[in-house]
Amino acid sequence: MDKFLIQGGNSLIGKVEISGAKNSALPCLAATILTPETVTLHNVPYVKDLITQRRLLEDLGATVLTPELHTHKVKAENIEVFEAPYELVKTMRASVLALGPLLGRFGQAKVSLPGGCAIGTRPIDLHLKAFEQLGAKVSLEAGNVVARTPKGRLIGAETFFEKVSVTGTENVMMAAVLAKGKTTIHNAAREPEIGDLAELLNKMGAKVQGAGTETIIIDGVEGLHGAEHSIIPDRIETGTFIVAAAITGGELEISKCQPKHLVAVIKKLREAQVEITEIDENTLLVKCGDAPLKAKDVTTKPHPAFPTDMQAQYMALMTQASGKSTVVETIFENRFMHVAELIRMGAEIHIGGNTAVVHGKTRLMGAPVQASDLRASASLVLAALCASGETIVDRVYHIDRGYENIVRKLKKVGADIERVTENLAMSAE
Repeated sequence: MDKFLIQGGNSLIGKVEISGAKNSALPCLAATILTPETVTLHNVPYVKDLITQRRLLEDLGATVLTPELHTHKVKAENIEVFEAPYELVKTMRASVLALGPLLGRFGQAKVSLPGGCAIGTRPIDLHLKAFEQLGAKVSLEAGNVVARTPKGRLIGAETFFEKVSVTGTENVMMAAVLAKGKTTIHNAAREPEIGDLAELLNKMGAKVQGAGTETIIIDGVEGLHGAEHSIIPDRIETGTFIVAAAITGGELEISKCQPKHLVAVIKKLREAQVEITEIDENTLLVKCGDAPLKAKDVTTKPHPAFPTDMQAQYMALMTQASGKSTVVETIFENRFMHVAELIRMGAEIHIGGNTAVVHGKTRLMGAPVQASDLRASASLVLAALCASGETIVDRVYHIDRGYENIVRKLKKVGADIERVTENLAMSAE
């Protein structure tokens, strides 16, 4: 199992390019199931989750070509099976996104109950209820979600999410584009990735309006065709590198990003005395000025508020800010698993329910730590970059799921970080 060895204390200085958004590429790849024609996607990040998604498409019978590292040409003309098996779904929750397009195009789908990061309960009952409103028959059979359309085609309907769900919104969008009639999704997720998926679907011939708002209206069409689309930049990777510059007292020029997707994060970090300058619509300059980092409270909420996917990274930063900050997590009930590891490094953090209180500034010391999920991995790397001595981050396969070439990118701007593979033979002895 691979680990990161990090010697802290170096200021990160230089330029970083942001990769495509994992959380946009996943549903966009799933959307290729909706047409027998070729869909070409550019700016697809080379991360573990996308490799898994590609394997899922191939297992279904689609042909996936990668003429370039970040380009996928998918032709789902000969779909032979309609199932996402447990072996794939257990490692990546986004495999559940196959439900919507399979059900929409073929009238049947079977997907194992999802796995992914251990950050709390993320039931898909919201997806299933919406599918039923569109006329599908849904059942749970031996750990699988089985959905069918008795009439051969979904029927447009009014759907309402009791709780905002990003994957739920994406799944229903993909199912509804081929339904008969109009579908309205109320209390839809508003994340930029929703808008990116809608743009691809419309390029394929769908009629989707309102993506990015609470109400999405979809007029079903008879069929979709091929298209070409470029995935948006990863806003969470962008936010992570902003924090990396701030926590190390460095200066980074972050390019190929979209600051408009990070308004709440940038606002909060500026309140914490991080200097962030928008050079242009795709480039940020981040540095720590003369003023010390200042503790600021934050509460995670659905977009456009502060995202839960930046909570762990922000908490790492707050350990280096002067004063007391309160971090409230409202999205996932089990997303403070990184706190125990930060405390091992010297952080002073107290948890009560869904609230963590961080007392800063504390001196972090390198230590062996273990990642529990994707964003926890990022927070531990950030803490290690400013800690004294060596930190060993274990279970880095989590970070491989969502950050492309993070070791190479960090080394390029001055981090002392190495990826090592544990000698299993020695450990067995």
